[in-house]
Amino acid sequence: MNTVPGTLVLIEPYAHRGGGHHQRTLAALAAVQPGSLVIAHGGLSEDLAPLVRSGARVAAGPAGPAARILLAVARAAGRVAAVGQRVFASRSWPQAVRRSPHQVTLLARCLTEAACLRTARRLAPRASSVVILSASEALHGAVALLGGTPHLRFVHEAVTTEDRPVRWLGRLARKGEKRVIALYPTAAVRDQVGPGFPHLPGEVRAFAVDDGRPLTAAERDGARSAFTIPADAKAVCVVGGWWPYKDIPTVDSALARLTAPLHVLVCGTPLDDAVLTRWHQLPNVHLHTVPGPVGDQVLRLVYAAADAALVAGSPAWARNPGWSWTPSASAYR
Repeated sequence: MNTVPGTLVLIEPYAHRGGGHHQRTLAALAAVQPGSLVIAHGGLSEDLAPLVRSGARVAAGPAGPAARILLAVARAAGRVAAVGQRVFASRSWPQAVRRSPHQVTLLARCLTEAACLRTARRLAPRASSVVILSASEALHGAVALLGGTPHLRFVHEAVTTEDRPVRWLGRLARKGEKRVIALYPTAAVRDQVGPGFPHLPGEVRAFAVDDGRPLTAAERDGARSAFTIPADAKAVCVVGGWWPYKDIPTVDSALARLTAPLHVLVCGTPLDDAVLTRWHQLPNVHLHTVPGPVGDQVLRLVYAAADAALVAGSPAWARNPGWSWTPSASAYR
């Protein structure tokens, strides 16, 4: 794979996940600079055609021995973390033990990102910019040192924090933080993540990208028909898995207080079947459930059928709303 000086390198560790903003954002950004290099070591979950049309080159696997070793260790750590989460799920374990798999997850993310950077270094040694579009919330300096490449990091959220062993690793690699700039989608995310990394340069930058594919009137009419929603009815959608940072109780309480009919489209995974059963029984709620993960076309169908998207996050969690509920929502408005 040959690249030219000034190549834009876009790294998306989660491009293999179905649905969401990943492929759409990659294609839109890559189109800005033809010949961009897209690195997705997990592969791509959807059609490569948009990226091919943008003129981008795609590296779906590691390049070079360093990248291969880092990725192999990252995947092994990921498997250990997955097993640990199942084994230590019970609250009978001490909190430090229950949190340990999440710390291994942070290490796995670090190694995966470093492998991607090593691939970037091998395939585009004179890149103009290297950007990790969905970066981990920890071990920023370690990623830079192991990857050997200065880069920008979009940190969308802080799902978990560094416990003592991971903090020690971070301190050992602190000088690497000078080689990266963290980009936060909102001030709230910056205020939550930033204090833990006082030596890490960071700025607030919006992440939403308009890919030039707004919903059409025909799509909206077709989506309404697909969900049997009358043209004059009101409809909202709730998109994304119901993780702890989603404030589902607030949505639950609001729907119980409705005094007029409302169609509610729920799309994502995981979902709470008990809550969905309760919503289905509410007199003014017409519930439409689309279990995820889903592809881009189904996601567009859900947004097309809705008049608005509900965004409800727990105050204890600072996140990018567009990331957690409505991926690349600007493309649908």
